[in-house]
Amino acid sequence: MSGTLNKVMLIGHLGDEVKVHYFEGGNCIGRFPLATNESYTNKQTGEKVVNTDWHNIVIRNKAAEICEKYLSKGDKVYVEGRLKNRQWQGEDGQPRYTTEVHVQDFTFLTTKSSSGNNQVNEPNTGAKNVHTSSTPAPTTSSNEPIKEDDLPF
Repeated sequence: MSGTLNKVMLIGHLGDEVKVHYFEGGNCIGRFPLATNESYTNKQTGEKVVNTDWHNIVIRNKAAEICEKYLSKGDKVYVEGRLKNRQWQGEDGQPRYTTEVHVQDFTFLTTKSSSGNNQVNEPNTGAKNVHTSSTPAPTTSSNEPIKEDDLPF
C-alpha cells in the first residue's frame, strides 16, 4: 500500500473540565483527558475487570470554545482525529514525551437530561451534535440505546 493513515476514533467520558488557552490574534487551544473503558470477566475468578485508558485530547479555535461551553467532567463524547507525538525538556532537564489526539470532528453524546445542571436553554444551538468536518456522526447498528459505562471517578 502506498498511502498512510493516521486516524483515531474514541467514545469516552471527560475526566476533567475542558481547559482553554487563548493566544494573541484570537486563536485558542483546548485540552481535556478522555477515559475509555474495556471490561471483561476473569474466567478463573468470575470477577468483572474494567481497564481504563486515558487519552490526551487537543482541540482548537471555535471547536475548543464550544467544548468549553457545553462539556463537563463525566460527559460522554465521540472524538475523531489524528495522533500527534510531542517532545519537550522538563524542568529537571530530562526529555518528556506525550501522545495526543488532535480532534478534527466531535459529537456530544450526553443528553441534556442526563447532564444535570449543564442543561442548555437554547434548543437549536446544535451544541449536542457538533461537527467540525463533513464526517457523519457515529450510529449504533441496532436501535438499542448506548449504555453508560461505570466510571472510576
